[in-house]
Amino acid sequence: MERCRVLIVDDHAHAREAMSEIVALDERFEVIGAVASGAEAIVWTGQWMPDLILIDIEMPGMDGLETTRRIKLEYPYVKIVIVTVSDEISYLFEALKQGAQGYLLKNLAPSTWIEYLLAIVSEEVPLSRELAFQILKEFAVTSVKEEREALTAREKEILGCVSSGSTNKEIAVTLGISEHTVKNHLKNILQKLQLQNRTQLTRYAMEQGLASRERDFPGKR
Repeated sequence: MERCRVLIVDDHAHAREAMSEIVALDERFEVIGAVASGAEAIVWTGQWMPDLILIDIEMPGMDGLETTRRIKLEYPYVKIVIVTVSDEISYLFEALKQGAQGYLLKNLAPSTWIEYLLAIVSEEVPLSRELAFQILKEFAVTSVKEEREALTAREKEILGCVSSGSTNKEIAVTLGISEHTVKNHLKNILQKLQLQNRTQLTRYAMEQGLASRERDFPGKR
C-alpha cells in the first residue's frame, strides 16, 4: 500500500516522541508532523492533508474529542485514532460519536499499535472492535454528515480544475501542492458531496456554476 502519512497530536513532548517512534517502526507509515494542541492539529490538517491522525484525548483547551469533531466536519476523509491512558468504555463510545475510527491505549505493545493502525488505514476492522464500529456506521458518521460544512475555497478551486479535465498531476503543478495532497482533497470533496467519481464531480461543478474553462497546463496545448 502507499505510505500512510501520519500527524501526531499530544500536549506532552515525551508522548509525541514515543508515538512517533512506534509509528516509525513500520515503513508503511510516515510521520509528517507532531503538534501539541488541537488548534495546531486543525491548521496542520488543512495544510498537509494527512491520511491518519493520532490524537491524545486529554489536552488543555481543546481536548481530543472536540478536535476530532472539528477536523471531521471539515476533513471527513481523514482517519482519526484517539490515544489515551484510560480504558473507560464511555470514552471509546464518545470518540466514535465524534467521528473517530479507532481508540488506542498508550500502554499497549508497539506491535499491537502497528497491527491495529494497519487495520484502520486498510479498513480491515479488528473483530474485537466490531461492535464499536457498527455503532460508528449507524449513528456517528450520520451525525457528522448532517453538520458538514460547505466546500472550502481550495476545494472549489480543485473542483474547477477537475471539471476542466485536468489530471491530479496537472492540478498539483497548477496549485503548487503535492499530488498526494490533491488526492486527499479529492477524497474529501467526494465524501462531502457524497459522490463517487470525477464524472459526477464534473456534473456537480457545472450545475453549481463552479466549472472552470480549459486552462494551460504543462504538456497541454
